Amino acid sequence: MPTARLPLTAPALRRALIAGARRVIADRDVLNRINVFPVADGDTGNNLAHTFASLLNGALSRRSRHIGELLKRIGDDAIDGARGNSGAILAQFLYGVAEHARAQPELDATTLAASVRHGAANARAALAHPVEGTILSVINAFADALDEAARASADGDPRPGFAAALSRARHALARTPQQMALLQRAGVVDAGAQGFVDLLEGIAEFVDGGPRALRVHGADAAANEACADHAHGAGDAQIPMLHDAVDPHRRWCSECLLIGSDLPRDALRDALEAIGADSLVLAGGGARLRVHGHVASPQALFDVCARYGAVDAMKADDMLAQQRTVERVQRVAVVTDSAADLPDELAERYGLHVVPVRVSVDGRDYLDKIGLATAEFYRRMAVAADLPRTSQPPPGDFRRAFEFLLGHRSQVLYVGLSRAVSGTLQAGEQAAARSDAARVRVFDTFNAAGGQALLAWRAAELASDGIEMAAIVAELERLRPLTTTWAMARDISHAVRGGRIPPWAGPLVKFTGLTPIAKVKPEGRLGVSGGVFAKAGAPEAFARYIAKRTPRGQRWRVIAGHCDARVDGERLLEALRRRLDLEQAWLVETGPALGAHAGRGALLVSLQPVADGAA
Repeated sequence: MPTARLPLTAPALRRALIAGARRVIADRDVLNRINVFPVADGDTGNNLAHTFASLLNGALSRRSRHIGELLKRIGDDAIDGARGNSGAILAQFLYGVAEHARAQPELDATTLAASVRHGAANARAALAHPVEGTILSVINAFADALDEAARASADGDPRPGFAAALSRARHALARTPQQMALLQRAGVVDAGAQGFVDLLEGIAEFVDGGPRALRVHGADAAANEACADHAHGAGDAQIPMLHDAVDPHRRWCSECLLIGSDLPRDALRDALEAIGADSLVLAGGGARLRVHGHVASPQALFDVCARYGAVDAMKADDMLAQQRTVERVQRVAVVTDSAADLPDELAERYGLHVVPVRVSVDGRDYLDKIGLATAEFYRRMAVAADLPRTSQPPPGDFRRAFEFLLGHRSQVLYVGLSRAVSGTLQAGEQAAARSDAARVRVFDTFNAAGGQALLAWRAAELASDGIEMAAIVAELERLRPLTTTWAMARDISHAVRGGRIPPWAGPLVKFTGLTPIAKVKPEGRLGVSGGVFAKAGAPEAFARYIAKRTPRGQRWRVIAGHCDARVDGERLLEALRRRLDLEQAWLVETGPALGAHAGRGALLVSLQPVADGAA
């Protein structure tokens, strides 16, 4: 194994950090399991793994001869790729180290200690309300030990000081339960702090040229077990239920990258605290800030950030849903995307995870149904200068969902929007290929809106009953051609402008008074199938049209959707009840995936035959 030499050069530092990053990624599942602070959502390991993967794929993938150049790349990539509370704090630590060392061609003991001290101060300053017993405490202990070693060093060799500082960091990690009662009750050390020690252990393995880090990692695991024995040995001390740790009024873990010039960190922090944001981390510098916070409304956080610069890389995770996933015992997790018009009650009942598509209105991007509620979308659509547009989620959004779920489930099934109408399914496939491909299955519904939701609902229902993946997919394949979706557009101007309907259709519909009806075809595309001559009685005429084309003697599940036309939607659903045998019926507001093209006032109906044993 290669050995670091005096002083520390860019190539040696790069290889050491690669070893450290790989150690953190390898320990992901352990970090997820011990994650209880700031909320027990079981994703600290995934967040740190993502943060370090961004470094491995970025700054650490390229050789550099200059320490300052390497560290600057690391700091910038860490800010751009940071995820979660601990990821953002660690990113700010690395950014601070880089900021101090950027002019140095090499690092000796004194320069390394000063850079780490600067990084530690930056990490603490990134939080609105720093808490002891966390990664901050361990970083500070590491910095203190490096300072002491640098003062005692006779030759400037950073290696002896690093070894002493690593030992100090391990002891600080073991003390975290004594500093935070939540950790002590749960019988674990802080997950973010453990991740930082994992980083140091990986570096130590490279520096020492042997398996020393593996032995030290075993000692850390023993420290966790000893802590757990202490907590449970108290008799009535128990690990708290996960949902107790989440504030339901701040259930959304929200992040974005804010880009601008001379970004006012203090003013931004004050504005975010004014909307009730908690667990605030502002990592970065004057031109790029990674903003992390727990809020009631992700869009409120994004809107505040938009006052100060351009908002990019938005993400929002429902921590309550994540905790329910951790607590729920089943083998298969089901994921869909927000093109599915899925009732919230069903998503919560069956633990169905939803990846939001992107919606663009008047030049601003939003997270569908999270950053921008469906009702608000139609309000803005009515006054927008340009036609609203939707776009597929980036593969990273799917990958984040898959990796979280694979930490708590054996397999993941993504039930996606028709490949024929969107690249969303392909984004899911790309994410599956970059996750654990053998454990992730992607299913094309050849459908959208309520039809996609019906198939995702059935999959989640079977998964909650403990059915194996192969049987779930077989049932979806049986139901796919039997699940139908119909749409009636009252105003086709949006579809014409968007290219979904030929331009000549607009004048024809206006002249004849025909209200066109479309159906999702077997290949997964929406095509015109007929129409009705009706104005005031359009919902009832639509129901009659569907009933005539629906097999009798069968019970049905139905999801009826409306585009900003709730009263008409209620009339439609009531008319369907009079004509079809409906076992379960839901009325939802159809999302932008179809609403952006169908226009306000459109109505949709999706039907699926009730399977034996479905409830």
